Amino acid sequence: MILQALENYYQVLAARGEIALAGWGIAGVSFALALAPDGALLGVQPLKITSLDGKKEVPRPLRVPEQVKRSSGVAANFLCDNSSYLLGADEKGKPARTLQCFAAAQALHHTVLDGVDSPAARAILGYFDSWDPQTALSHPAVAPLADQLMAGANLIFSVDGVWAQEDARVRAAWDAFRSGHAAGREMVCLVTGKRAPAARLHASIKKVHGAQATGASLVSFNAPALESFGKEQADDTGQGCNAPVSESAAFAYTTALNHLLADRDHVQRIGDTTVVFWAKDGEPAYQDVFGASVFGTAGSRITEEDLKSIFKNLAGGNAVDFEGIPLDPENHFYVLGLAPNAARLSVRFFLQDEFGKLLKHVEAHYERLQIVKPAYEKFESLPLWRLLNETVNQKASKKEASPPMAAAVTRAILTGGDYPASLLEAVLIRIRAEREITYGRAAILKAYFLKNRSVSLPEEVTLVRLNEACNYVPYLLGRLFSVYEAIQQEASPGINATIKDKYFNSAAAMPATVFPVLIGLADKHLKKMEKGKRIYWDRVLTGLWSRFEEDLPARLEVKDQGTFYLGYYYQTQQRYTKKENREDRENG
Repeated sequence: MILQALENYYQVLAARGEIALAGWGIAGVSFALALAPDGALLGVQPLKITSLDGKKEVPRPLRVPEQVKRSSGVAANFLCDNSSYLLGADEKGKPARTLQCFAAAQALHHTVLDGVDSPAARAILGYFDSWDPQTALSHPAVAPLADQLMAGANLIFSVDGVWAQEDARVRAAWDAFRSGHAAGREMVCLVTGKRAPAARLHASIKKVHGAQATGASLVSFNAPALESFGKEQADDTGQGCNAPVSESAAFAYTTALNHLLADRDHVQRIGDTTVVFWAKDGEPAYQDVFGASVFGTAGSRITEEDLKSIFKNLAGGNAVDFEGIPLDPENHFYVLGLAPNAARLSVRFFLQDEFGKLLKHVEAHYERLQIVKPAYEKFESLPLWRLLNETVNQKASKKEASPPMAAAVTRAILTGGDYPASLLEAVLIRIRAEREITYGRAAILKAYFLKNRSVSLPEEVTLVRLNEACNYVPYLLGRLFSVYEAIQQEASPGINATIKDKYFNSAAAMPATVFPVLIGLADKHLKKMEKGKRIYWDRVLTGLWSRFEEDLPARLEVKDQGTFYLGYYYQTQQRYTKKENREDRENG
């Protein structure tokens, strides 16, 4: 299904002229070799451009003939290659192999361009026939740029100021050559369902975070254990038959995926996973809305109010006009997560559904996350990156959420499924380690308990704000701890080691053991206060203790520890809210 969705996406973009056609692709090019009509090298033209951040020079992306997939052998590209193939010189210290590379490029260009009536074709063939690799580095045009040319940069040819790949007759010659060299065994394509030559190797997928810079494979077979009988790697026509994909379909899906990965506005990272997403009709507005809703991207283009309106309409099955573009809730939408795996890629997840249904699941997720927030919290919602960030140790050298957990959370949000248990575990670990319940962690606990009904907690502990009528013991214990903390802070402001530092985790795990200690400490703290404050806190404590209908539990299981933390968070937020309101009245 992944390859079919990508192949369909390619066809949509190709019909609109927005993507390279079969046999062509985009490559970063650093220099052009300017040739005279007879093939003599006139000069070397730098082609690099300034990067988007303005900090460095980067290769210029140009449409060039599709490049071969190289691992170790000698294989030349047409019209665009590195100095080994086009100059016969490099810095690898293997002159014999470099000469083989140049000879391979010479042979390929003669095969494609012999008999082509074009000044560009004649100049290129003249160049290969007259160029001497032995003296390449001493050529006046090459010597000043030798280090840069040999550093793996891609080179192209320029004849009379026109890049060779833009010459109409040269292009036609390449298309004819490529169509006549389908060497794969003819089989039924798994993507299109049609009989066609199967691609032996599929093009590399580039710009997946953590994967090799030269690209990695989504479909490949490189060991006998992965191959079927009669389709061994040793047989050049048989290797690709392990998963027969026609050459045209292989080109289409790899080109489409590389196109998505090159679109920086619509690529996201979740831990070690690179995420791309697209609509079936190729309309980028769907990507904008999806990115803003799930990842919090698109900046000021889509406000919180815009998102609420879009959610309400699309999730309700109504079309929406977004910046003059109608968005159809029934349009199919795809989300693909890829992770590096040596020279190959792993699929973390692949999700597909109607766009309106996906947003409906996202909307429900955000509703579950709604919880009372501190006054300083500026975000209206908790986008995915912030949610996952709550599970990360911010002091660690590698600040990334667990990849399997991150993928499972993403899948749960977009499909409406239960959140993974690993999310709850990760949040509890951070709370215990830091003794801190942030807004984000409290929101995650609330959402988890609301969605995962297998946890079987009363709904009264998962309201948006404090539920003073709730008598669930772990919830009450969390509230009590917050009150004891407030009493200590008021009695001994600025104290170095608080009860939260000493007893927070143990109180949530073994309340019957710890709370008698807290009661004794609170009595000492209350004696330090003036009468009015002591009476107030006595009333608060009496009101909470009067709600207990059973003895303190010796131990709390994981779900009840989470409930303890929620009760603590709610009570603390109410305490701060009352304090802020009191200060506002005093200052007003």
